[in-house]
Amino acid sequence: MSLPDPVAQLQALAERFERLAEQHRRLLEENRSLRQGQEQLVAERAALLNKNEQARSRVEAMITRLKSLEHNA
Repeated sequence: MSLPDPVAQLQALAERFERLAEQHRRLLEENRSLRQGQEQLVAERAALLNKNEQARSRVEAMITRLKSLEHNA
């Protein structure tokens, strides 16, 4: 039984390290992209909630005016 070649072992380890480093870079980029997308969605949600609240206020004001007109008629 012969011992594995230390140079080949070192080369295989270096290749594995490079693959792991590349995977790490890809995961960092994916994480950054996902965080950015999440921030955009949170901002969009806040804007939609604000628009919804404005619309609700306008509808309530219209209902109040209609009820007032109804009572005055």
